[in-house]
Amino acid sequence: MWSNRMGLLVAYLLFASCQMLKEPLPEKPNVLFLLADDFGYQDMSCMGSTFYETPNIDGIAKEGMIFSNGYAACQVCSPSRASIMSGKFPARHGITDWIGAASGEKWRDQNRHNKLLPAAYRHKLPLEYITLPEALKEEGYQTFFAGKWHIGEKGSWPEDHGFDINKGGWDAGGPRGGYFSPYQNPNLTDGKNGENLSMRLAQETVDFLKENNPKKSGKPVFACLSFYAVHGAIETSRKKWEKYRDKAVANGIAESGYKMGHFLPIRQVQDNPVYAGLVEQMDEAIGLVLSSLKELGLDKNTIVIFTSDNGGVSAGDSFSTSNLPLRGGKGYQFEGGIREPYFIKVPGLTKGGETCKVPVSGTDFYPTILDLVGAKQRPEEHMDGISLLPLLKGKTCPERALIWHYPHYGNQGGDPSSVIRRGAWKLIHYYEDNREELYNLESDLEEKNDLAGLQTEKVVDLHTELFNYLNGVGAKYPEKDTTYKEDIERAYLRSVEQKKLPALEKQRLNFLKKDFDPKNNWWGSTATID
Repeated sequence: MWSNRMGLLVAYLLFASCQMLKEPLPEKPNVLFLLADDFGYQDMSCMGSTFYETPNIDGIAKEGMIFSNGYAACQVCSPSRASIMSGKFPARHGITDWIGAASGEKWRDQNRHNKLLPAAYRHKLPLEYITLPEALKEEGYQTFFAGKWHIGEKGSWPEDHGFDINKGGWDAGGPRGGYFSPYQNPNLTDGKNGENLSMRLAQETVDFLKENNPKKSGKPVFACLSFYAVHGAIETSRKKWEKYRDKAVANGIAESGYKMGHFLPIRQVQDNPVYAGLVEQMDEAIGLVLSSLKELGLDKNTIVIFTSDNGGVSAGDSFSTSNLPLRGGKGYQFEGGIREPYFIKVPGLTKGGETCKVPVSGTDFYPTILDLVGAKQRPEEHMDGISLLPLLKGKTCPERALIWHYPHYGNQGGDPSSVIRRGAWKLIHYYEDNREELYNLESDLEEKNDLAGLQTEKVVDLHTELFNYLNGVGAKYPEKDTTYKEDIERAYLRSVEQKKLPALEKQRLNFLKKDFDPKNNWWGSTATID
């Protein structure tokens, strides 16, 4: 009797297992990675802006998880982008400045008269790395890239690092032809004169999804839409300028819009109608892609990620936006330079509107995406990233340090420095004079109260951890400029304050004049209907 029962049990288990094998395996999720350029933490309605309008980006935040302590891996673009693709901090992969920036003795040609000569840096993403798209290709993914690349010249373009298709990614860090066709981009054919660049890149993404629909091909997709927006030079259409000019006037125009920083004036208000129009156009382009996901029936099985490569430009470049209450902006060691919009939407996992306060980095996207699609982790590659899947599930992860290394001056006014954040504490080491600042970000988000003199043990602990890491990965450091003369630098800085600052205030008010006209057919946008 016992043997008969066991026989029946075995037969039932075999039948059940066969039935289970007949069930279709779950589809691997698609991944849509949306990367904005120079887009600040405060540049969205959902994060507190009362000037910019970003309903489609807001929608991703509302349907996903907001990482309120989400960071780019660097305060400028190329290092951050290399970190997303590699899972490594800039000090480890060696791209520590935007590719093309002067370093060493060539920095003197900038006539900034600084104390230090910026460190040398790597000028392309190493081909020996197994990048995120390459790892996904091994999992059967079709890979697509559209927009800004800027982590290597020809031979180190997107197609050389795992992307099957590349639309518009090349050496340049900005839109050489502006935001309206013709684009002057060797990897993007021109559209009709006046076609908008952000919308064109979105349409290229939509076309890829239609032509490679996973529902038909059976192969999941990884699509990276990497906008040139909102990098300078900023441009928009007359219609959008009018909308935001009227809004700025209705809000009340501030008497002044800038204050002097260490090296450059820093914008204090969000009232630039040209920049606001550029932001809205990017948001509309995102809306086009998101609506197409629904039309194609892919929205229920597509992970959507939105982030930026560094903080909003409050100084240097086009002096476009204010990141307040965060201090500084692009190029700066402060929160305005590195804290980013960081939203992850995972159908069936994120409930929507959740906020996670754990500090996370751009290096974490690589292992997180691998985890979300059921791929094996590659700790030998994404060495400075961790999977955020536990956080997305509402669980915890071990505390760890985040590290930034920027031994350069850049053109936005930041200082050569390295930064470590562990828990609530953030230490900044300055290379000009080797001083250090310490902030408790939980109680002092604006970084106004330097506690280095009061928390000496914490300073020592964080300094030790920071330089153990930097020296361990062979980080490069700036050197003293033996030709430096303090009186010449002081004269230069006085000139910036006396000439540049008033010129910026004049430009700001000019953008807000009722009869403002850039005298170029609105950057060429009038060639088509807005």
